[in-house]
Amino acid sequence: TTDLQTAQPALDHCYTALAKGMHIVSANKGPIALAYPDLLARAGKVGKQVLFEATVMAGTPSLRLAMQALAGATISEARGILNGTTNYILTQMEGGMSYAHALAQAQSLGYAEADPTADVEGWDAASKVLILGTALFGKQLRLSDMNVRGISHLTSDDIEAARAAGERWKLIARVTPQGGTVEPLRIPVTHPLASVGGATNAVTYVTDMLGEVTLVGAGAGRRQTGFALLSDLLDLHRLGV
Repeated sequence: TTDLQTAQPALDHCYTALAKGMHIVSANKGPIALAYPDLLARAGKVGKQVLFEATVMAGTPSLRLAMQALAGATISEARGILNGTTNYILTQMEGGMSYAHALAQAQSLGYAEADPTADVEGWDAASKVLILGTALFGKQLRLSDMNVRGISHLTSDDIEAARAAGERWKLIARVTPQGGTVEPLRIPVTHPLASVGGATNAVTYVTDMLGEVTLVGAGAGRRQTGFALLSDLLDLHRLGV
């Protein structure tokens, strides 16, 4: 379970692993969101790695793209759809469903928990903003410092007004070296993120060398998360460490 207040007990498990000379491969967002610089420093002292691909967009290699494939570019911003539950609800509402009905359907399909607060109020996406901020920019953000708003206040009228203007509501998470936000925004239907429907996730990296680079893929799921853990283990194998 992810704890975004203390990151415990997962953080203590990470400290213990490093103290015993083990690498860290984690799908738990808490330790990375709250203590990544400390974990990195401790890992460096013992010659070990801290890998956490599974914490953002599950098996879709969002972090690997930013930290490895785009290593030669300067990333000035990351923004995207980082929560599948809210994206599914918004997609269903655009098809004419009410918020309450769309949420109930998301719960029945296993996209949303019985208590959907973390998803629909933006806190799950915010935890991923914390991770992107510290991993990409060395910026240790705090939830209390961020503007975080969810989608529970959106109505069918809001959805229709956006449609009439050639726009679409999306819950957009954004992070720069200056800070991060999570908020529902109306974006033009021609924007790459506007075409991402259902429970799919997407992230756009704004770079100096390549302009905007957008990655679209699954953002959750047991198999997908397991794949991310496997990809980190394969990285360790390739490094020969």
